[in-house]
Amino acid sequence: MWFKNLRADIKAAKLNDPAARNSFEIWLTYSGVHALSWHRFAYFLQKIKLKLLARIVSQLTRFFTGIEIHPAAKIEGGVFIDHGSGVVIGETAEVHKGTVIYQGVTLGGTGKERGKRHPTIMENVTLSAGAKVLGGFTVGKGAKIGAGAVVLKEVPPYATVVGVPGRIVRIREPECEDCVHSGIIAVKALNTELDHEKEERAKEAARLAEEERSGKKKE
Repeated sequence: MWFKNLRADIKAAKLNDPAARNSFEIWLTYSGVHALSWHRFAYFLQKIKLKLLARIVSQLTRFFTGIEIHPAAKIEGGVFIDHGSGVVIGETAEVHKGTVIYQGVTLGGTGKERGKRHPTIMENVTLSAGAKVLGGFTVGKGAKIGAGAVVLKEVPPYATVVGVPGRIVRIREPECEDCVHSGIIAVKALNTELDHEKEERAKEAARLAEEERSGKKKE
């Protein structure tokens, strides 16, 4: 599982960073990939109740990478932390695959909540530099959080949020293969229907022309 997640993280880096040249360079030099790898070790220690050791690993990771992730945070494989300096991810945060996190991002709490007090980030979300997402709500799939935005409430899927406090300025259409596939099927069906109508009109025109010729011959 650890190697599978590492491969997914490296793949995400190659996909999202134009400067990435090859997998070996990413594995060797990318602080975001290092932080996520060590976090997964710390998460394992947290799960087996070695919480002090887990926190030590977490703090060592922070020292070497500048990225602080609580050992209890749940992060899927395929997340990309770009540059990463100043990133903070809290204890009850959840980050799903395809998420891109830039430097200075905080997934934190407001200090007024108990239990689930850090955000859940769904698939393919972009968190721009300096964004602060504070609270135990969900940021929907495909959402984009602008640089420096402070988000204090739930974000719907495919929304773009900017400002302080964050406000929704746009909700995009879903960008998914199923939608594209459905669109292609609809266009093909429409074209087939139009072709059928053209064929019927041609047959009707031929029939009328034949009737007209027959009438002239009788005269």
